[in-house]
Amino acid sequence: MSVNARKKPPIVRLPPKSSLELLLSNGARASAIFIGIVAFVFALHAGRLILEPIALGIVIGLMLGPVASKIEKRNVPAGLSALLVVLVFLICLCAFAAALATPLAFWFNRLPEVWQQLQLHLSQFREPLSSIAHMREQLRNITGGSKVTVSVDNSPVENVAVLAPAVIAQIIVFFASMYFFVATRHQTRAAMLRLCFDRRLRWRVAHIFRDVEYLVSRYLLSITLINIGQGIAVTLALWAIGVPSPAIWGALAGLLNFVIYVGPAAMAVILLGVGAVSFDTLTAILLPAIVFLALHLAESQFVTPTFLGRTLTLNPFVIFLALAFWIWLWGPIGGFIAVPALLILYAVGGNIIPGMEWSSSEAG
Repeated sequence: MSVNARKKPPIVRLPPKSSLELLLSNGARASAIFIGIVAFVFALHAGRLILEPIALGIVIGLMLGPVASKIEKRNVPAGLSALLVVLVFLICLCAFAAALATPLAFWFNRLPEVWQQLQLHLSQFREPLSSIAHMREQLRNITGGSKVTVSVDNSPVENVAVLAPAVIAQIIVFFASMYFFVATRHQTRAAMLRLCFDRRLRWRVAHIFRDVEYLVSRYLLSITLINIGQGIAVTLALWAIGVPSPAIWGALAGLLNFVIYVGPAAMAVILLGVGAVSFDTLTAILLPAIVFLALHLAESQFVTPTFLGRTLTLNPFVIFLALAFWIWLWGPIGGFIAVPALLILYAVGGNIIPGMEWSSSEAG
């Protein structure tokens, strides 16, 4: 044996961890993950003034990305195609707002009359409501509760002066985010792929980008066409039964349908109010809401599954949870991006976790 030969250090085998040590270790990891998720959620809530328009711009940009790609095939630069897409989107928004301006102004001017008629229709429920109020007062006396009166002395002019700069800033951030996302989407994808040194990881990331754009754009474009059709159908149906200003309620029905579940429910309540101020009999009052719900049922059960197919059919309970979370977090904008965010999550999971419902091959 050589003198220079070195002895290998003895292998020290650590004793196996006990059940308590394993439990504490796994609990510490789970606690760290939970704290990170909570911190991330509250960061989203705290930064909603900036993050809301950015997220909305990215979602709309994902929808308009395929349109910009078709323009770019005609040798148009990406920046110019993004500018054209954003300008067309802005023109459509302005045309939609201009078409609704006159009927909206008409109904805003009728608000005092509408309120008086609603009070007249609700007067028959005054006795049950007074009984409930009396019971509540007795309950307060038993539990020792007290009345608390809060008065807010802010005029509408002051509210507008405070909110206008924030709203204008959010609109600017939204359009800037949408433009830069569409204009730089290819560079962003290439930069992300360059960060992936492993070939298999690069393949997965490329398929994630492809699936996200495919699923979100297909969903939003299909839903937009469906909602336009539903708005036209609601307009014609309300016009047939004699509801005043049917075009504005049809446009509002199509717009609210982007927020699934909550939007149609809100539209049914709105049409109940419209029926209450437009008709006298109970059947006529309920008819606008019933007609809308029938059309919405046909759309949700037959039209939407036909357009989207099974590949974009999500679990309704998962959709409800996502909708509740995003509405709680960001309000109406959160309700709009809830399903696209869920589609993004499914696209990422389908390429990372084997065995999920969607795989990258379905997006081709």
